[in-house]
Amino acid sequence: QVQLVESGGGLVQAGGSLRLSCAASGLTFSTYTMGWFRQAPGQEREFVSAINWSGYSTYYANSVKGRLAVSRDNAKNTVYLQMNSLKPEDTAVYYCAAARSANSGRYYYTDHYDYWGQGTQVTVSS
Repeated sequence: QVQLVESGGGLVQAGGSLRLSCAASGLTFSTYTMGWFRQAPGQEREFVSAINWSGYSTYYANSVKGRLAVSRDNAKNTVYLQMNSLKPEDTAVYYCAAARSANSGRYYYTDHYDYWGQGTQVTVSS
């Protein structure tokens, strides 16, 4: 049974930082592409970042480039999202997701991913 469990969300002031973690179990973590998505109230789930199986290749939405950084530790079956210079518009539930496919052209789409976590709330106050 595959489980993805996010943690590290919370309330932070604009300009602050948070580090999200996603711990995976029940899958061969080192062979999966990992993605981060977010969903604000009343909006569709949107792509934030992705990292390939080795950690060598990373991908970001334009809105977060230069502020967020994705990384992974395959020995710990965990993927991270370091979030700096946070803005109120970053407020959302953040989800991690796992994909068997390494097709980098599809990382941005929710239907590329096979498994999802339950999400963690990030709230940025102005």
